[in-house]
Amino acid sequence: MYLETKRLILRKFEEADYERLFLLDSDPEVMKYIGMPTLSKVEESKEVVKMIMQQYKDNGLGRLAVIEKESGLLIGWSGLKLHTTELNGHKNFFDLGYRFLPETWGKGYAFESAKASLEFSFNELNVDVVYAAVHSQNLASSKILTKLGFENKGEFTEPDGICFWYELKKENFK
Repeated sequence: MYLETKRLILRKFEEADYERLFLLDSDPEVMKYIGMPTLSKVEESKEVVKMIMQQYKDNGLGRLAVIEKESGLLIGWSGLKLHTTELNGHKNFFDLGYRFLPETWGKGYAFESAKASLEFSFNELNVDVVYAAVHSQNLASSKILTKLGFENKGEFTEPDGICFWYELKKENFK
């Protein structure tokens, strides 16, 4: 899978991406609302990349590496995955997610990459509905989802706190 926007390239993760991914997953600010501990060893990122690559094989899609065209660097990830474990009473659903390096925050990359992923999911994959779960204190992410057209359908509790449950139906995508 390969998607392109004005400023970004979204492509499948490759084994060589683990070092840049480690910058994300070892940063406490990035991981603040994720509900997972920060990674402490770069080798752990190799396993994360392998897991994502396995999702491509098992499910036909997974999160995509986001490359900033201007710098040519991996600055985060974005996109859909098939969520095969239960979350908020749902199982086997399409989940939108994104995570970016702090130095890129506020530039609209999460919105831009998520919009491209949603266009692909609704227009090419014929997905009817996409969900997203966001920690209740992650106001920036909630704002992005609302701007994309997602509806807040309520809240649920995770070990790390209250999360909002968002839904976007194909017919409501702008």
